Amino acid sequence: MKQRVNFYQKGANALKTLFNVGAYLKKSPLEPQLLELVDFRVSQINSCAYCLDMHSKDARAHGETEQRLYSVSAWRETPYFTERERAALAWAEAVTACKVPDEVYAEVKDHFTEEELVDLTLAISNINTWNRFNIAFPMPDAVGTYTVGQFG
Repeated sequence: MKQRVNFYQKGANALKTLFNVGAYLKKSPLEPQLLELVDFRVSQINSCAYCLDMHSKDARAHGETEQRLYSVSAWRETPYFTERERAALAWAEAVTACKVPDEVYAEVKDHFTEEELVDLTLAISNINTWNRFNIAFPMPDAVGTYTVGQFG
């Protein structure tokens, strides 16, 4: 696979909005470790190698364990995740699929305030957008090069 467009260079103005969303989310009431789990799970679903590398490193920097990261794709079958995390992962999967059944909403609203739920949905939308940029304009030489905190 070869690089198509360096979207970081050619899309710098457009990407400012995504970086601003990321900055907002870092200040939101959502826990950084939860946000990293959601970013990691959505990136798994979308098969985004760059984002999987990034969010596995960032998750570990926020105290995430290897065992939980290895198990996040099978979170329903493991005892490692809290009810709040399970609700967030179910919400992330549903929103990413653009199919959000009432039972998933009912579960997530029991664990998140309305403000948190809006922020969680924004986080899911944001990582889906980043995944799509990285998949549309792959930078194969960049996979594995991310360092924690590289983007602020």
